[in-house]
Order: sequence, then C-alpha cells, then structure tokens
Amino acid sequence: MPPFFALVALYGLIFVLHLIVPGRWVTGYARDERSGAPLRYRLNGLRVALLTLALYLGAGALGWIPWDYLYVHRWEALAAACALGLVFTGAIVLTAPPRRGLLTDLFLGRRENPQLAGGHVDAKMFLYLVGAVTLELNLLSFAAHHVLLFPGEASPGVLLHVALFSWFVFDYLWFEEVHLYTYDLFAERVGFKLGWGCLTFYPFFYAVGLWSVAARPDPGAPGWRLLLCALLFFAGWVMARGANMQKYWFKTQPERPAFGVLPPETIEDGERRLLVNGFWGAARHINYLGEITMATALALTLGYPWALGPWLYPLYYVVLLLPRQRDDDRRCAAKYGALWAEYERRVPYRVIPYLY
Repeated sequence: MPPFFALVALYGLIFVLHLIVPGRWVTGYARDERSGAPLRYRLNGLRVALLTLALYLGAGALGWIPWDYLYVHRWEALAAACALGLVFTGAIVLTAPPRRGLLTDLFLGRRENPQLAGGHVDAKMFLYLVGAVTLELNLLSFAAHHVLLFPGEASPGVLLHVALFSWFVFDYLWFEEVHLYTYDLFAERVGFKLGWGCLTFYPFFYAVGLWSVAARPDPGAPGWRLLLCALLFFAGWVMARGANMQKYWFKTQPERPAFGVLPPETIEDGERRLLVNGFWGAARHINYLGEITMATALALTLGYPWALGPWLYPLYYVVLLLPRQRDDDRRCAAKYGALWAEYERRVPYRVIPYLY
C-alpha cells in the first residue's frame, strides 16, 4: 500500500476503534458554550492504543509490513499527515461562524468543544489520541530501523529513549481523564494549531530526536550517564504528573489530601478557591518545568549532545510553554481578579522555583 494511503488507513482505523471500542463516560471541566453544563466525555484511549499497537505488531510478525515501515517511508507519511491536517483544519473551521478574522480563525479555531455521535467522539480527545498512537508507532519503527541497521550493536541510548518516550505516551493515555482539566481542553478552540498540531506535528516532530540519529551508530555513552538521564526524566515526570494530579484531585475532590498525605491549602474570596501548597505552592506552572525536564532527558539519552536534532524537541517546549504561561496568567488574572493577585504574591515564581 502506498505510504499516503497507509497513513490515511491508520488514522481511519484509530477513528473506527475509538468509535466502537467500549469506553467509560466521565464529566469534564469544560462546559458547553450554549447550555453551560459540564461536557461529558467517552474515554477509551488506552484500549484503542493497545489494540492498534497489537495490530501493528501482528502485521509485522506476519511479514505484511516491514518493522521499520514508518521510518523507511517517513517523508511520505509526514506529507500525508500534513495534507490530512490541512484538510481537517479547513473542514472544522470554515464550516463554523466567523469569530475574529479568517487567518486568526484558521489558526486558533472557531469551535470550542466539537463532539460527534452524541458525544461518543470528542474532537480534542480524538486528536490527542491519534497523535499519541502514531507517535508510539513512529518511535517503534524508527528504533526497529536502528536495530536492523546495527544488529547486535544497537545503541542502548536509543532503546532507553524509546522506553522513556513510550512511558510518556502511555502515561498520558492511562491518566486520560486527568487531562480533561488541562489548559488545552478548556481554554483552546479547534483549528490549525490543535488539528494540524495533533495530526502532524505531535506524532512526527516529537520523534525528531530519534529521526535524526536512528541511522547513526552507538555513540558509546557509559551506563552511568544513561542512568542519570533516566533519573532526570522521572524527576520531570514527578513534577508534571504530580502537579496535574494534585490539581485534578482539588478540582474533583476539594477536601481530599493530595497523594493521601497533603491536605489542600487554599486562598479564597468567598466564591472561588485557589490551591497554594504542594506543587502549586512551588511555582505557578511547575508542570511546565516538568515537561521541559522530561524533554531534555530524552534528548540526552540519544548520546549526541552536540547534534541539533535531539534538542529541537525540548526547545519546542520552551517556545510553547513560556508564552503559554504568560497567557494563562493573564487569563487567570481576568477570571480571579484580586484573588489571583494574592496567589501571585504567595507564589511569586512562574515556572522554576527560586529562579523564574
């Protein structure tokens, strides 16, 4: 099958599985624009990912597709993803009423939380699911190419990179409900940024480090250095996952001690409350520091610290998250007023405790 149609078939398979595989219904944080009621979501991302992965591995074991198919045809697959992302953007934006001008609408979107089939498919959650599954398949295919190219001499750093990145992917899918309370889900609309971003940028650019070194030999990084990279990755994961979990529990069970040991400490104005201890007492966006730390560790595992390719991924997070932090602070200042000013006084650091 030509690579273009193979990618279309993959995205179609994920959509069909997402539609038919049993899932659980949960109530999210975002609200319907018209009714104001909290949106309901049908979540089955982990099951869909595991089924897709099983089908891919089965096809490889039977010899129907090469193990490194997505690496060998990476440019054609990227072109197909670009085309699908552009078609999706046009379809979801141009069929909605204008908001702020065509170019702005195309980039940021017009629809806030589009859902299909009576809520069985939420556009945002589906986009993230497609991106996560395709990223995982890219990682496995790129690593397979490296192993096939250097049999018996594969780089342990490449294998560690894939293992840690797979943890990142499946961690997101395992905690799928938690991400209903993150910035993307309640603050952004669906346009080029989110649509093309998840269909093209997320599954292909996130693998840019492995893309750039899969055909290179083992650089010979010592084991202790790889161990430090793994520890750095999990330090970042603790910050990102811990902060998101603490916020999730506070939103859904306000009196629950976080992690079973940390009672919530809050400030309030009689109507609204803000969390000011734990991760959210260290910095106002410490989860962003966690994301950047994980990305840095992933770049270092590959063992080519002077190569540009592996560093594009953590650099992207810096470029994305630091402006987002400022935008989120402005949004919260408008929403909470004096309460947010008090939070900024209590927690003066934006992202990095004692530094920024």
